[in-house]
Amino acid sequence: MAEKKKTTKTDKKPKAEMMDPKDLTIRVCVGTGGLAAGSSEVINTFYKELDTQGLKAHIEKKCVNKTGCRGFCAKDVLVDVIIDGNLSTYQFIKPEMVSRIVTEHITNGTPVKEWLVGPDYHVFHDKQTKILLKQCGQIDPEDIEAYIGIGGYEGARKALSLKPFEVIEEVKASGLRGRGGAGFLTGLKWEFCRLSKGDPKYIICNADEGDPGAFMDRAIIEGNPHSVIEGMIIGALAIGCETGYVYIRAEYPLAVERLRMALEQAREKNFLGKNIFGSSINFDIGIKLGAGAFVCGESTALMRSIEGKRGMPRPTPPRSVNKGLWNKPTALNNVETFANIPMIITNGAAWYASYGNENNKGTKVFALTGKVKNTGLIEVPLGISLKEIIYDIGGGVEKNRKLKAVQTGGPSGGCIPASHIDMPVDFDSLTKIGSMMGSGGMVVLDDSTCVVDMAKFFLTFTEDESCGKCPPCRIGTKRMLEILTRITEGKGKEGDMELLVELGIDIAQSSLCGLGQAAPNPVLSTIKYFYEEYDAHIRDGICPANVCKALRQYVVSVELCKMCGKCFRVCPAGAISWQPKKKAAIDKVKCIKCGACFEACPFNSIM
Repeated sequence: MAEKKKTTKTDKKPKAEMMDPKDLTIRVCVGTGGLAAGSSEVINTFYKELDTQGLKAHIEKKCVNKTGCRGFCAKDVLVDVIIDGNLSTYQFIKPEMVSRIVTEHITNGTPVKEWLVGPDYHVFHDKQTKILLKQCGQIDPEDIEAYIGIGGYEGARKALSLKPFEVIEEVKASGLRGRGGAGFLTGLKWEFCRLSKGDPKYIICNADEGDPGAFMDRAIIEGNPHSVIEGMIIGALAIGCETGYVYIRAEYPLAVERLRMALEQAREKNFLGKNIFGSSINFDIGIKLGAGAFVCGESTALMRSIEGKRGMPRPTPPRSVNKGLWNKPTALNNVETFANIPMIITNGAAWYASYGNENNKGTKVFALTGKVKNTGLIEVPLGISLKEIIYDIGGGVEKNRKLKAVQTGGPSGGCIPASHIDMPVDFDSLTKIGSMMGSGGMVVLDDSTCVVDMAKFFLTFTEDESCGKCPPCRIGTKRMLEILTRITEGKGKEGDMELLVELGIDIAQSSLCGLGQAAPNPVLSTIKYFYEEYDAHIRDGICPANVCKALRQYVVSVELCKMCGKCFRVCPAGAISWQPKKKAAIDKVKCIKCGACFEACPFNSIM
């Protein structure tokens, strides 16, 4: 029965004990966010309460279901109660709240209104277009039958009935571009690999999601691991290989656990292993745990790591589709790419191509974070504007401050100023403006953000994660970081910006792999669009956003000071002079710019 979105209900249902057990479903989020908020205890408490209140028929029917991440993790633990097809969603649920939900809602048919999700929850979800994430908040990620129940593995069965090039042509016709960042056409990559000479061939799923703040791949594997496995099966049939690998971060223990569980279940069903689906074809998937090196997200470094070697990039060509894993033809795509494949084969290329714009088909999952009211995991059609994402889905800038910029693509991406908020979000538009899609990180910045400090943060990350193999990246990023650090410390010099641009261009053009080639992006884009802010740091010795500690100066407003002495009492450096009934004053020489006085003043007299 189709679910009806309904969060309030005044008509009373029959007593729960009189209902057929199939009429009640309780869904609890067990993604990383949900578990961290206590969803395991919530599930256990639901079963205890159902037992206590004599609703054992529902326990026998296992009506309390686990689901993956729903995207709006800030409201966990999220709980759905579905009675006779009517859906009510609760937020911030704790174990001690369960008894009332069972008594008032399940037994007596009246939802607990004050605990239901608010309008922002529906706005957040209703403005999205969910393909990949549609089932993540609905099916049990640990039960293969739940995936089969929504048509899972039908795409693989269909692919078995097709010729390999028919599968490839369908993927090509869909317009699916790799979701790992580069945006290369997936079907074309598979075609190259299929035509490449050499056996055996390999297929790899890159789940080494290393961008700070990005958690798209993790959520998909945690919430619907079988979609990735099925996508890899279809890819293997297309290129003609018997072995696949998922290269996944060891820092994702829950995703690893559910992936292993899903692989075992698929083998038990004969979807993996010898003679899959009763055919003459063999295919199986292994897991390789990454050790936390960001550079291993690069294809050639990743493959060396699987081979047991140090994860360092090699020059290309030859491309991986010709000489990849163990120098054999290899097709590598990321989690999100593979998860799209089953639905493309099942529903057809035309269906998938109906989403997005001319050269950017389908949807994209983003981790929307930063200074935005509604943070979380979102899925939107490619070509949607930044404005729609930030204001329609994200609810606008936090504390109603002024939007300053949006950083896309993580440490390899660029900073897009608020003046370009109406631009479409797709591979080509982001590249044109000096940013990139990346794996899908999207950080919203308000006017309290210092773009120089932000560029330094991202460059600190890439400089630290450089494998050190090529001098442009190893030495160049270090020199750029030294200049940025000097600028944020008030020691910037004339010509620093020009030097940063020169270094950035050289590093981008001469680095061995994508890490070094993209590392200067945050610096180059912020200089391009926020030149005046860099200039203020260097020429005027001020940070317009008041973020760079070395450039701060604290003063007491004589007009606003109420002579309370609170600033004097919290100053750790003895830099504030004050006596009862006298205005406070700050000694700039002694001041260590810690901000303690600023935080302590109840009258906003310290500026």
